[in-house]
Amino acid sequence: MGLNIVLHEPEIPYNTGNVGRTCLLTNTTLHLIKPLGFSLDDKSIKRAGLDYWREVDVKIWENFENLQESYPNSNFYFATTKTPQKYSDVKYKEADFIVFGKESKGIPASIREANLSTCITIPMIAKGRSLNLSNSVAIVLFEALRQLDFRMDNE
Repeated sequence: MGLNIVLHEPEIPYNTGNVGRTCLLTNTTLHLIKPLGFSLDDKSIKRAGLDYWREVDVKIWENFENLQESYPNSNFYFATTKTPQKYSDVKYKEADFIVFGKESKGIPASIREANLSTCITIPMIAKGRSLNLSNSVAIVLFEALRQLDFRMDNE
């Protein structure tokens, strides 16, 4: 099992399509937490994911608790602008989950506050709220893959 990217209530189909394409090309599973701000049949998501979308390993969850309960022995990291711990300070392992919140609000405070020790951030100057979701996923995912020596096989 490889790494896992979680999008908690994603709102913009283009971002999810881009993330899906990144996940496919890195052998990463994409987990989507409902409600979604679009239909998975939406042309926008397929356009952003190009012809790759149908091959993406996507799992849909009714809520975050169901996902976490299904993987009780896994590490979950939560990308947020509300922590000092940098994403590059974490020692990632295969099968870890990296969770990203919805574009407009981020990860819900209740989830973030229950997991303070595993919250991570991408350092940036204070001119804007955050980076684009699909860019953020790529930054953190490729750091995790770098630490794992870019092992992306199907084993």
